[in-house]
Amino acid sequence: MKIGVVSDGKFGDRAYEVIRTRFPETVWITVPFPASAIVDDLVLDLPACDLYISYARHPDVILAVVEKGKPAILGINPGPGFLRQAKGINKDIIAPVTMCSLEDTTWVAEINEFSKVFGRPEFEIDCGAGEIRAIKVLREAPCGSTRVAASEIVGRPVSVETLRHFGLRICHYCRAPRFGRTCDKEFSGIHHIRECIRALQGSGVPLDPSISGFANEIEDLYKERLKNLGYDPIV
Repeated sequence: MKIGVVSDGKFGDRAYEVIRTRFPETVWITVPFPASAIVDDLVLDLPACDLYISYARHPDVILAVVEKGKPAILGINPGPGFLRQAKGINKDIIAPVTMCSLEDTTWVAEINEFSKVFGRPEFEIDCGAGEIRAIKVLREAPCGSTRVAASEIVGRPVSVETLRHFGLRICHYCRAPRFGRTCDKEFSGIHHIRECIRALQGSGVPLDPSISGFANEIEDLYKERLKNLGYDPIV
């Protein structure tokens, strides 16, 4: 599958490097960032791709990508009103809460193929003697934060402190804004902790009761942050 990572130069470079390790035909596509708030009749000459991943910031540039009629993932989402407008042009687009929230359950085959590899973090964790002995990353954020942060907690105790540290490291590596309007790095950290806890619970190793209490706290934070970002916290 040929993927085009579309950027005006500020975001997407690290995702491009990570994505092409799994999808070698990935190409980097540079687009303008217009100085004017409104650009009429903008036409982009993009190479043909099976899927576009847009990190463009200007709404009219994003719409020009959408108008190509190909499946697209909007890594930067100007908001729900814009998304409704974009879907009126091309139904095969999605704008996830964060790029690490992607699921392979959409109606678009190309997005699902991508999301089997990149999206909601998924782990297999080997624990023993009260510590994390190994972590296998089954699915990760396209920015690379999942794999790097996971490697930093191998050898650490299975504890709430380690989980908090993991979330902070995700926030450090995440490229989303802090307390953003439609996505933010704090949500990414909470989201990763949530999935790490799920993997620990599925490891078959008895966990300290404090982990269960922390899991409930994280679940509440996850739903609260989703709601604040304008998404249904039940979904």
